[in-house]
Amino acid sequence: MFDGKSVLITGGTGSFGHKYTETLLSRFKPKKVIIYSRDELKQYEMQQVFNQPEMRYFIGDVRDIERLKQACRDVDYVIHAAALKQVPAAEYNPMECIKTNVYGAENVISAAISCGVKKVIALSTDKAANPVNLYGATKLCSDKLFVAANNITGGETTRFSVVRYGNVVGSRGSVVPFFQGLIAKGAKSLPITDYNMTRFWISLQQGVDFVLKNFERMQGGEIFVPKIPSIKITDITEALAPGFKTEEIGIRPGEKLHETMCPRDDSQRTLEFLDHYVIAPAIQFTQPVDYKVNCIEERGAPVEKGFAYNSGRNPHFLSVSEIRELHDVASI
Repeated sequence: MFDGKSVLITGGTGSFGHKYTETLLSRFKPKKVIIYSRDELKQYEMQQVFNQPEMRYFIGDVRDIERLKQACRDVDYVIHAAALKQVPAAEYNPMECIKTNVYGAENVISAAISCGVKKVIALSTDKAANPVNLYGATKLCSDKLFVAANNITGGETTRFSVVRYGNVVGSRGSVVPFFQGLIAKGAKSLPITDYNMTRFWISLQQGVDFVLKNFERMQGGEIFVPKIPSIKITDITEALAPGFKTEEIGIRPGEKLHETMCPRDDSQRTLEFLDHYVIAPAIQFTQPVDYKVNCIEERGAPVEKGFAYNSGRNPHFLSVSEIRELHDVASI
């Protein structure tokens, strides 16, 4: 569906943007792939890797609505990946996080509608479900904005959906490169916030493939959640460095012991499909939508009342060997 189409990725110089661009260029023949971000150095570095004729690089901030409108001209699909993601930085700089994650989301929506973009998918996070920190709260607000945007398009055909998933192994700021860096510097032990901590676990390629598929599935208003495995934080250290000493340091402010992607309070609106869940909108749209059947004829069924998709109660946990095998984490 991307052959001959123009695709814009906000925050496109990040880990997701790199992998999404690589995948688009290898599987399709897009008309244009527009990388929109505010970091000129990262854009320069990305241009050294992706310099095909269809590539475009726009310096711009999602806080700048006029620049976004320029970038969205003649664009068919938008992936909104730009965000301030660091939990401690968000707590210390709350208005900066709000300006990017909330006002920026509003700007992406306005620009997409103004320019007649066909479909927009916003990337979310498990931290947006029952948030306990500002980053999660801003992403929940962003999710609500993108869902509600389907009601404000007027006569336009732009449709908006959200993709929510958990920790991406190997992405910048994730625990794997953090632990690897400590080991490389000669650390004698690895800090573990809590020995019982669990997280959802997804590879960068799996995240990209899920977003690609949901452009085909989406009707507008859905929050898509993939069925993915969980990991124990202690198993990551064992996969990285078997027998390496660890030290429990306690959960940090704004951190959870386990993460949730489908909250219990949303169970009455959650549908289970073969390899994913869909959280239907809490609001009524002008044009009713049957979310039990998506655009590629996949069928879902309501989950049980009180259902929650939680990393600590996930039926699928990766073993230490599976963590190494699936994500190519070499022993150090």
